[in-house]
Parts: sequence; structure tokens; C-alpha cells
Amino acid sequence: MNRPSMLLAICLAVSAVVPARTAFSAESPFEPGLMRLAEVLGSLHFLRNLCGEKGDQWRGEMEKLLDSENPDPERRARFIASFNRGYRSFGGTYTQCTASATEAISRYMKEGETLSRDIASRYGN
Repeated sequence: MNRPSMLLAICLAVSAVVPARTAFSAESPFEPGLMRLAEVLGSLHFLRNLCGEKGDQWRGEMEKLLDSENPDPERRARFIASFNRGYRSFGGTYTQCTASATEAISRYMKEGETLSRDIASRYGN
């Protein structure tokens, strides 16, 4: 296959995929933010417990998110996978609370607040 026809084939393949992806995005423009929020909650659940906070506050926040979204089983699984990814992302890095762990907590708290505020202001009722 020569270069121009290969390029044409690639363009046709991309154009066939992009509308479907765009349609999905148009249905739920807030979805990436919600999934990131779930990941942030998982990270905070791990890090805050590592640094002395005892309890399930951040898992509880995740439960509230799931309750408010009332997702179908597939979407619920994506939320849970995002939370678990956030939790596990620090499990291999930190075994004790360090200055960088507390800095990560601070960054994730700010990011979570920003995500929550942005999602609510853009897409809330």
C-alpha cells in the first residue's frame, strides 16, 4: 500500500471512530471529572490512613458519590476501578508517612475540592 492510500485509510478509520467517541462525550461531559474525583478519593483514602487518620471517611465520600450518581453496573465498576487505582497508586510507593506523602495529601485535597466545585458549578442543577 502506498503512502497516500495508507494515509487515506487511517483518516477514514479515525473519522469512523471519532463521531462515536464525541457522541459519548457529549452525553456526559462531566464523566472524566467524576472518574478523576473517584481516583482522588482512593488516593486520599490510602494516604490519609497512612498518615494517621483512622477510619473510612474517604471511602464514605466515594459511597456518597456512588449513591448520588446511581450508576448502572458497568459505570459503577468504572467508578470503583478509578477509586482502587487511586488507592493502589500509592501503595507501592509509600509504606510510612513522609513529607512527600503529606504534600501529596495536600495536592489531592486541593484537586478534589476543585473537581467537586467545577463539576457542581458547570453541571449541577
